[in-house]
Amino acid sequence: MQKIIAVLEGDGIGPEIMREALKVLKAVEEKHGHQFTLAFAPFGAGAYFSEGSPFPEQTKAVCDRADAILKGPVGLAVERMNEIPQEFRPEVGAILPLRKRYDTYANYRPVRLPKALAGFSPLKPEIIGEGIDILMIRELVGGIYFGKKTEGPATGMQYAEDECIYTDAQVRRVAVVAFDEARKRQCKMINIHKANVLATSRFWNAVVEEVAKLYPDVPYQSVLVDSAAYQLVIKPAMFNGVCLLENMMGDILTDQAGGVIGSLGLMPSACVGPEKSYFEPAHGSAPDIAGQNIANPYSMIGSVALMFDKSLNLPSEAKEIWDALFAVFERGYTTSELSSGYAPDKILSTSAFGDMVVAIIKE
Repeated sequence: MQKIIAVLEGDGIGPEIMREALKVLKAVEEKHGHQFTLAFAPFGAGAYFSEGSPFPEQTKAVCDRADAILKGPVGLAVERMNEIPQEFRPEVGAILPLRKRYDTYANYRPVRLPKALAGFSPLKPEIIGEGIDILMIRELVGGIYFGKKTEGPATGMQYAEDECIYTDAQVRRVAVVAFDEARKRQCKMINIHKANVLATSRFWNAVVEEVAKLYPDVPYQSVLVDSAAYQLVIKPAMFNGVCLLENMMGDILTDQAGGVIGSLGLMPSACVGPEKSYFEPAHGSAPDIAGQNIANPYSMIGSVALMFDKSLNLPSEAKEIWDALFAVFERGYTTSELSSGYAPDKILSTSAFGDMVVAIIKE
């Protein structure tokens, strides 16, 4: 296979964890005889300071030519971020335009914690039970994040307004993704919403339930988002399967899920569009630990695994990466943010973690 991969290293720990992800990519490339051309381009807060834009035109051109995009986390320390006008901050000026440009409407976030690794979670082992294996699918290009935003005086009083709109087509296509994944995994599909209050949620539910009729073999469940937030902490395994969420609710609950399994460093993600997709860690750029070689590269490496599966259609190579990632932990090693109770010689640096994943793949 020959493919062009756009590499957007991002800010903070982005370049460090991307380096380890590319080590793994290279190991799989050599093992299976693939050929990947890497095209690096600036993106994020650092790109604003160096190029005048967080998503420069040359970066758009690189991404347009690429078959898939690997993206690191973006953002700098608060003091530096305060120097950037609101419209040029990475979230508004880079991430949302990237999603819109490639219509990456389906966000996949696997939440996995085997029983053997229950110690990573802040929850009691008996709550983790036999383990957590949830695929959260979040709609990514609609809803309140993409709606019209208004701030200003109204009848003499200050106000702000965020518009939340979903169309039938937007809901239907992401629902099909979620049901297809549940069918493939032979598991239930849980629709999470706020239909007791929000008109958009009632509309969302009506469309999802129409789609559900096309999947009579997939067990279907509907859960209010506040109840889901509570149950995710009390009985996380009840969500084992596929969960479908709209944009803002998905943003919040997927981060909560990272807390349940012990770290956002264990949360890779895929942002999938009809023609092109990008792959990124779900966590931030952690500028406070940048350059110290202690960041956990699991999420960035896991994002490479998702790229092999969802964009390159190479599920066997993806499985090799997942197996190697979990093998590192199963052999008794960890990274600093998960290291409570571990001996110092079992705590891996960013680069040592990547090296071990590569070594296991080559075994």
